[in-house]
Amino acid sequence: MADKYEQVIELAKRRGFLWSSFELYGGTAGFYDYGPLGAMLKRRVENTWRDIFVINEGYYEIEAPTIGIEEIFIASGHVGGFSDPLTECQKCHEAFRADHLVKDVVENPDTLSADELTEIINKNNIRCPECGGKLGTVYEFNLMFKTTIGPGGKRVGYLRPETAQGMFVDFPRLLKFYRDRLPFGATQIGKAYRNEISPRQGVIRLREFTQAEAEIFIDPRNKTHPKFKEVAGIVLNLYSQEGQIAGEMQKMSIGEAVKRGIIAHEFLGYCLAITYRFLMRVGISAEKLRFRQHMKDEMAHYAADCWDAEILSERFGWVEVVGIADRTDYDLKAHAKQSGTELSVYVPYDKPKKIERFVVKPNMGILGPRFKGKAGKIANALKALKPEELKGDHIELTVDGEHIKLEKEAVTFETVTEEVHGETVIPHVIEPSFGIDRIIYSLLEHSYSEEETAGLEEEKGEKEEKRIVLRLPPEVAPVQVAVLPLLTREELIKPANEIVSMLRSAGILVTYDDSGTIGRRYRRNDEIGTPCSITVDYKTLEDGTVTIRDRDSMRQVRADMSGIADNICGLIYSGKPFKEAGTKV
Repeated sequence: MADKYEQVIELAKRRGFLWSSFELYGGTAGFYDYGPLGAMLKRRVENTWRDIFVINEGYYEIEAPTIGIEEIFIASGHVGGFSDPLTECQKCHEAFRADHLVKDVVENPDTLSADELTEIINKNNIRCPECGGKLGTVYEFNLMFKTTIGPGGKRVGYLRPETAQGMFVDFPRLLKFYRDRLPFGATQIGKAYRNEISPRQGVIRLREFTQAEAEIFIDPRNKTHPKFKEVAGIVLNLYSQEGQIAGEMQKMSIGEAVKRGIIAHEFLGYCLAITYRFLMRVGISAEKLRFRQHMKDEMAHYAADCWDAEILSERFGWVEVVGIADRTDYDLKAHAKQSGTELSVYVPYDKPKKIERFVVKPNMGILGPRFKGKAGKIANALKALKPEELKGDHIELTVDGEHIKLEKEAVTFETVTEEVHGETVIPHVIEPSFGIDRIIYSLLEHSYSEEETAGLEEEKGEKEEKRIVLRLPPEVAPVQVAVLPLLTREELIKPANEIVSMLRSAGILVTYDDSGTIGRRYRRNDEIGTPCSITVDYKTLEDGTVTIRDRDSMRQVRADMSGIADNICGLIYSGKPFKEAGTKV
């Protein structure tokens, strides 16, 4: 019997949600096309994300190039450290991730070096999963797609492995856009690329995929959130560091988790909350969702705290779909160092403060004639000295590798009291990063159901033994309503087309279907997730009413044709109960 993954993928391919890319030429792993229904489902999920992060949170969206110059990825660490351990079979030459091959032998294999992985493979006689051949030495394989920009190949570029870096590079412009005030955020939805070694998990691991990311720049001295009280009562399945050691999840409110220090602070807790709201809104099952905290040995060195939203899949187990991290000031400092541009914010105080400050004043009358063009660098090095470094008879410092010894007359210094109106800070970054493709697959799996049709009133006389239903939320369903004339008669087709025009004018995506029996047409729309169907029959000609059928319950009501667009909009977008859509049939 086919498992849930096979059932979902079969439906997705047959009905135009997902297709393997390049099928005409045999295809290649790690690439999928979104068909007509899949592309629309994806757009609706993305627009739901925009509604939360852009419309409601006020984080404007930008769009940066999918190719970046090498300097960006040197600063971000991707050139030097964005790699997976690779080993190749010496017999069939198939490539594998070495850390995946040893996961049943050691814990946390992703923390091991290439040499350590090679030793474990040899010691445990781990062989090629495909042919049983001997595996070669493990080495690090950089996952970025490399390219060149312009003729001659002089400038190196890379397809971006994430959308985040474009927002960090645009920080000075974004700061001006937001009138130099923290906190502020930027969002981006777009393609990212990772040259995965051996993507064998279908749509779960792709070489080209879509990310939806927010980079929220906050004052490092204040990580409270003004709307935290609104979400503090939300209860999540938390799999904290302590919980993972004990092997148990906890149901806990976000407020309690922040209070107990399990979640680092309010701002991070708030991002977990809106992530939860988004996933619930697009149709992820609450019982199959958890938030797992990164363990200390997997936490990025720059992260204050990091949580993954993980969704349970019947074939793949717990799959990471969202990462929510406090990245501290790592990214802005890295780009400031690489670019030579200060990336900071001046934050004014509510009231001026009086502070004591130690001031070193280099004597340029001495330094200039003696050191010529190097005098400026030496003066800057002197200004950075601390009081204890000025206590001896001489001042010693190193500038550009040269040891310099100066007499004390080269500087004067004093402690001054100043009135300060603000200070310069480097913002910290809170980053919720969503893998849209994984969310789409999880949504299809969680909404997929099969039920026997025997005894169902509308199915009598039909040969199919089961009804396949995608119970997608109406907001994200690709086709929002089906219009079905009961028979292919001109007198019924005309009002049906009038309804199609009214719905399209209201911005509703509608399909018209007059092929086959009404029961089969209902089921065709059930399995693509169409929330409701409108049937035009001979009673429509008598009193101007139509039948509206609910996908999930299969209940039917009669409603006036004249107000059909407003009626359907209420059902799709406003949460209007189906029983209020008309009079029960």
